[in-house]
Amino acid sequence: MILKKIKVPVKYVGETNCYIVTDEKEKESIVIDPAGSVDKIVANLENLDSKLKYIYLTHCHADHIMGVNELKERKGGQILIHRNGRENLKREFPILTEYIGLPPVHVKEDTIVDDGDVIHVGNISFKVIFTPGHTNDGTSLYCKEEEMLFSGDTMFKGTWGRVDLPTGSLEEIMNSITQKLIILPDETIVYPGHGNPTRIKDEKPIYLELKPNID
Repeated sequence: MILKKIKVPVKYVGETNCYIVTDEKEKESIVIDPAGSVDKIVANLENLDSKLKYIYLTHCHADHIMGVNELKERKGGQILIHRNGRENLKREFPILTEYIGLPPVHVKEDTIVDDGDVIHVGNISFKVIFTPGHTNDGTSLYCKEEEMLFSGDTMFKGTWGRVDLPTGSLEEIMNSITQKLIILPDETIVYPGHGNPTRIKDEKPIYLELKPNID
């Protein structure tokens, strides 16, 4: 397995983490949250001589989807998002392009996913975990064999995602984290939508003991 992270600069947001996961033996890849910098994404895929199988959206926000259409046009791949994202992608307000100063974007999913679905990329398996709270279509991708979790904007190092945007909910994001994410194995590495990675065991004290992760 090969993991690449591309930090995509996004106006008024900072940087969004785009991830490329590749099964180097089967030459298949998944790109998670292509917010932009499509030339870099394509260059990585071509350097790996890998076919793009899936473009996975952890949620509908503009700072995670602005590169989707160009990437699909250039490299193919099926666009996946949670079933609630099907309606969100049709409406500007949940996508929030104007809110963060970006031009309108119209993305159409190819396939919807649900909680518990399993996605295969070569010999790599990812389980879809429905993690609403930041948005009502939020999901995380978990790979047990590689001990990694892509958490989108649900859980970050030392904190959680915003809940003051359309379809956000503090109660739901806390339930998502405490009931679905921090129960994963301690050594699971968390790759969030923004910022640095962390580990499940380092985030547990925030939610179980009310102790901050300040490392």
